[in-house]
Amino acid sequence: MTEKEKAIQGMLYDANYDPQLIEERMRCKELCHEYNSMCPSDMAGRTRLMHTLLGNTGKQFLIEQPFYCDYGYNIEIGENFYANVNCVVLDGARVCFGDNVFVAPNCGFYTAGHPLDAERRNQGLEYAYPITIGNDVWIGAGVSVLPGVTIGDGAVIGAGSVVTKDIPPRVLAVGNPCRVIRPISNDTDENDKKDR
Repeated sequence: MTEKEKAIQGMLYDANYDPQLIEERMRCKELCHEYNSMCPSDMAGRTRLMHTLLGNTGKQFLIEQPFYCDYGYNIEIGENFYANVNCVVLDGARVCFGDNVFVAPNCGFYTAGHPLDAERRNQGLEYAYPITIGNDVWIGAGVSVLPGVTIGDGAVIGAGSVVTKDIPPRVLAVGNPCRVIRPISNDTDENDKKDR
């Protein structure tokens, strides 16, 4: 079994020394460098490059520069996806964003983790668990989403949150660790004022 196959199955795998994964990450780094160096007004070129880099995209999306990821091919974005500056996706496992997802600046989506045991960690072993972001999700500035997390449709994650566990649909969740504050209902105008 290859190290890549182990990663796909959620097993510990050698991410640091495996030649295939090193080569794939280098290709991704070069594409990210090219993307981040492009003229911001070259929207057609930026879109083409993202189609090359990412595993699957909707027709309408915008990822602001700079953007960083590990492999690219494990990332899927839906329609009307928007990521602001300094988005980082460590996609050792699949990372799926639904439709109408808005990601504020300085957010990270981290599928990778390492053994607590220093001996195995020093061998270059890690694991990768998938992340799923539902439709109509808004993720505030400076949010970190950790391995294996699912965020339900219509959820809002408050700025600075560290999301360590699944978040249900249609709730406001904030904090470190991130926790549900309240459901999101149709009377949002009055509730939005209270949450500011």
